[in-house]
Amino acid sequence: MLPSVLRCVRPISTTFTLSRPAAHFRAHMDPNPDRPVERAIKTKLISSLEPQHLEVHNESHMHAVPPGAESHFRVLVVSLRFEGLSLIQRHRLVNEALRDELSNSVHALSIQAKTPQQWNSNPTVAKSPPCMGGSRGDKTMEEKLKAGRE
Repeated sequence: MLPSVLRCVRPISTTFTLSRPAAHFRAHMDPNPDRPVERAIKTKLISSLEPQHLEVHNESHMHAVPPGAESHFRVLVVSLRFEGLSLIQRHRLVNEALRDELSNSVHALSIQAKTPQQWNSNPTVAKSPPCMGGSRGDKTMEEKLKAGRE
């Protein structure tokens, strides 16, 4: 019972928004230094895509994982690098930037990749669907979670 109560009082997600070019980003501005996977995701997306707007949401609490896990994320990336690219090409850029995290600690990643023009005309963030319990059948989940904490 106590873990479920604690799950209710911890922050659900963190939003990190860049209002100026990524060149002005400094690592000490990261709001969650105790979350290494979330921090790595932010750092790598900033470095590789130079976003005008970036949101990283840890949605692990919505899934069948231990409290404090960093395994399920949703990202919104608004970047000029996406100009002229199809949706699949944009997703590939994000996946490539996060290759290490996706092969180790991240079990699920939901991506919204928009151009600045798309974001300006429709600045909405899609909601994630409810968990259907898929990670319960993933025998490698425990190993991935452990790797993400090391």
